[in-house]
Amino acid sequence: MAWVYILYSRKIDKYYVGACTDLDRRLHEHNLGHSKFTSTGVSWELVYKYEFQDLILAKQRELKIKR
Repeated sequence: MAWVYILYSRKIDKYYVGACTDLDRRLHEHNLGHSKFTSTGVSWELVYKYEFQDLILAKQRELKIKR
């Protein structure tokens, strides 16, 4: 299983869109500041998630949302 997710940071008033296979781990990493962009907006709130059969489908949806 894989996930497309959208995070929101009140601190910088921005959204972040991503795809992953372990949503809990990935959210934890974002809130630790492991990513250059998300490190500026800690703490992030999960505002949307959708489950897919595999990561390929999730990444395709991620790209559609970003466009």
